[in-house]
Amino acid sequence: MILDRDNWQEIFATIKKNKLRTFLTCLGVGWGIFMLVIMLGAGNGLRHGVLNDFGGTATNSFFVWTQKTSKAYKGMKPGRNFNFHNDDAVALEQLPEVEVVSPLNQLGGHEGSNNVVRGLKSEGFEVRGCCPNISQIEQIIIKRGRFINDLDINEKRKVCVIGERVHEVMFSKTEEAIGQFIRINGVYFMVIGVNKSTGNGDQARQVSQRVSVPFSTFQNAFNYGNIIGWFSIASKKSVPAVETEEKVLALLKERYKIAPEDNMALGHWNMGKEFNKLNGLFNGIDFLIWFVGIGTLIAGVIGISNIMLIVVKERTKEIGVKRALGATPYDVISQIMLEAVFLTAVAGVIGLWLSILLLELIDNLMGSEVPMFENPTVDISIAIKALIVLVFSGAMAGLIPARKASAVDPVEALRSE
Repeated sequence: MILDRDNWQEIFATIKKNKLRTFLTCLGVGWGIFMLVIMLGAGNGLRHGVLNDFGGTATNSFFVWTQKTSKAYKGMKPGRNFNFHNDDAVALEQLPEVEVVSPLNQLGGHEGSNNVVRGLKSEGFEVRGCCPNISQIEQIIIKRGRFINDLDINEKRKVCVIGERVHEVMFSKTEEAIGQFIRINGVYFMVIGVNKSTGNGDQARQVSQRVSVPFSTFQNAFNYGNIIGWFSIASKKSVPAVETEEKVLALLKERYKIAPEDNMALGHWNMGKEFNKLNGLFNGIDFLIWFVGIGTLIAGVIGISNIMLIVVKERTKEIGVKRALGATPYDVISQIMLEAVFLTAVAGVIGLWLSILLLELIDNLMGSEVPMFENPTVDISIAIKALIVLVFSGAMAGLIPARKASAVDPVEALRSE
């Protein structure tokens, strides 16, 4: 039936006779899949942009730092300052829910600026003391050289890994940074690696302007003793980060005689909790996109069904002649459904092609100019599945008119005007 030349001639003759009606019908279907793919692409672009701002940080991680106590407890007055120490890291590692404990220090506080000097060049950059296991929590991409290792920690080596912006300021484009020295607060460190920025916006800027040194060297060189500024902690994959965070806070409160109900003494930020919130938001957006998109597609398919009903009514006498000449109900049904599927498929392919073309154009034009909107693409398999469902729906849309056409009585049809 599909390869029957006469059927295709009838289909094209009907389309040619009613060009405007056919165009408007196909427009509804094509617009439906066009809008569905565009909305899915926009949703993905927003998701990629926002989630990339996490900078590759493990989504099962959280951070804990010290603040002033707000309640009296066990003879201790409120408003007390305190610091974490090296033995706290050992104690936290004993918790069964904890996968990684990475202590961190930073000169000058959060995003602190410190005088980094090389020859006649000087600039303020963030200087951070860290351990090799931070790479299990944060994404560390090394462009040249290597990152800090356990030997650097054990031997308290004066080495450092610099960000791209630090390299740009301290070294010329043709100069090799590896093996060269920079001075931080009067202490010389040898550059062993250059790391690439990760994330977007402030996250990328912060990484590019960072100088990382071994944690033990940091404590020794800058007279921190055994003080730890804050902890970066990863929960085991089988344990929710929120649950591990509660255990960590309880342990630290017990060690420093902090009231269990004192929520001000320990600052904390849970990456897993924030990631889950954003994922929930984007899942809701995806549901709304599919709901609106499918609704638009259904409207287009209903248009196909309605137009086929009109076609059947207009061609009543023609159908009667075919039945009188021996055409079976199956022949009539196949003819009408083939026309419905053809119109749906053509409109769907054009709508799909235009939407993918537009998304590629938007992606190329925007590039990295809008970090909150990145890679607005749609998985081609999803687009093809949507097209297949659309074509199937077109066949179903033609079924009712086709059954109506097959029920035409040849004698009554020949009498109709």
